[in-house]
Amino acid sequence: MNLNKGVVIIKLSKRQDEILQIVKQNGPITGKDIAEKLSLTRAALRPDLAILTMSGNLDARPRVGYFFNESYETKQQAKRFIHQKVTDYKAHPIVVGKSASVYDAIVQLFLEDVGTLYTVDTNGHLAGVVSRKDLLRASLGNQNLNELPVSVIMTRMPNIITINPDETLLEAAKKMIHNHIDSLPVVKEVEDQKSTYLLVGRITKTTITRAYLEIMENKTT
Repeated sequence: MNLNKGVVIIKLSKRQDEILQIVKQNGPITGKDIAEKLSLTRAALRPDLAILTMSGNLDARPRVGYFFNESYETKQQAKRFIHQKVTDYKAHPIVVGKSASVYDAIVQLFLEDVGTLYTVDTNGHLAGVVSRKDLLRASLGNQNLNELPVSVIMTRMPNIITINPDETLLEAAKKMIHNHIDSLPVVKEVEDQKSTYLLVGRITKTTITRAYLEIMENKTT
């Protein structure tokens, strides 16, 4: 048992889980009625009710009974979201070679229906990031897009905001909001090569929103 920001987090027993289900389905309900449903005496049930009330799972009101604390469940689900790892939700990165033309990059962007492309070198290392805005800006000029390499317009290191697979979805969300971007390249640093990263995935605002909804709707394990 530990105390975290005023909420006691405990591992519930089988009986305590049964009590929670009864209160969810029948609350508000008195201790006497809960005891009858479990074929127990009120005295035998009292320690479990005390633990569930202290932990925040249940609330109790005099002459009303026990009822399920919906806000506690929401907080617990939110905590699950906070600790989810990027590696469990990352998608396959949409890439182009850094020598590819801007025209080819535009075609790739629309074929894949994404807002950002990642450019890589011949070793699969992250070389740059190209946004839809970058491509639009380049296409407004009078240059031949088939001859203009994407490396000319891409954002390069160290100006690329990245995230590693072991960081959390919360950390990913903070980076995107703070830097006003819609996605992050998921990378692993190449040993013995400073600022050289292997591109292993991508994480987007849509990915994070979907993960949050799944967790809040109890669709995740």
